[in-house]
Amino acid sequence: MLTAATDHLARLVAFDTTSRNSNTDLIDHVAEYLARHGIASFRVESDDGRKASLFATIGPAVPGGIVLSGHTDVVPVEDQAWSSDPFTLVAREGRLFGRGTCDMKGFIACVLAVVPEFSRLPLAVPLHLAFSYDEEVGCLAAPALIEALLAAVPKPAFAVIGEPTEMRVVQAHRGIASFETIITGRAGHSSKPEAGVNAIFAAAACIGALAGLARDDGQGQAPAERTTVNVGRIDGGTAVNIIAGHCRFLWECRSYDEGSAERLRGGLDDWARRELLPPLRAVAPEAAVETVRKVAAPPLLVVPSSPAVELALALSGQNAAESIAYASEAGLFQKAGVPSVVIGPGSVAQAHQPDEFVAETQLRQCLDFLRRLGQWATRRAPG
Repeated sequence: MLTAATDHLARLVAFDTTSRNSNTDLIDHVAEYLARHGIASFRVESDDGRKASLFATIGPAVPGGIVLSGHTDVVPVEDQAWSSDPFTLVAREGRLFGRGTCDMKGFIACVLAVVPEFSRLPLAVPLHLAFSYDEEVGCLAAPALIEALLAAVPKPAFAVIGEPTEMRVVQAHRGIASFETIITGRAGHSSKPEAGVNAIFAAAACIGALAGLARDDGQGQAPAERTTVNVGRIDGGTAVNIIAGHCRFLWECRSYDEGSAERLRGGLDDWARRELLPPLRAVAPEAAVETVRKVAAPPLLVVPSSPAVELALALSGQNAAESIAYASEAGLFQKAGVPSVVIGPGSVAQAHQPDEFVAETQLRQCLDFLRRLGQWATRRAPG
């Protein structure tokens, strides 16, 4: 079965589904493959039709099924030093190299490899496949996919999200919210700084204030659960001899507390209104600071006696579940009322890196896990 999974992975990697691109060729390929096994699939398209998610059901239309979820998009390869073509699968010393091999086409390839076996099993509860797009840019497509899936099938018992965890069971992760803060100043000649308002200076002050607000918000939190903030990009100004009339910076908040992001945005707005803007507007009444939310994905929270976690531990032979720092679509399933767990092949240390790879041993472990899950679904009472 490893050969089948590797063949599927080679096909999936060959589709350049970088988030800026369409993924419909990959979705067509998956839909055609499922159809050859008598499995109908359904699409949830983007507004412009350039992208699509897909879901399908194997087995009876009864409650209590399991969702196997993965995203089809990958991150860019530009400015990365790859030793081979990122979109051609290359095997070397037990490792399979290519963009998306671990994040997370390796999991999707394993699911597709097990489909023929799933379709032959006398399933008591269904196995649902759910493949999204635009996860890498903010889990943008998952809400509509989850809504469509839950409207079409009896309520599943839980969801398995196959992000790379080295096949360790993950029960919790932080949520993520990203923002853009836009500063309007007044441009002018740099020889007369008092005649203008430098938006870059104002942005720097905002970033300093944001760092202080984040420290305050994290007071009392355990280190492993602490809210984190990152400013990832800043743009502004026109030339070195012109007072910068505009500036913007992009920042994110990761937290187990969904309220943290809004508290930080509100705190930044309040600080700017009280401290920053009054002296700026004395020079330039048009001076402004505006922060807008870009994307958000909720955390995956620990749920005592979660059926998803308990089964994943039992099927994988592990004793305890872990937490991870990065976000996934699991929090969205949980928020929609579907208990969720994250477990998949590959290491996050290879994700988004040049020469991304997944070890063949990881794919074998994933295939074994999925096959045991299929056997469990033949014995599970519906509901």
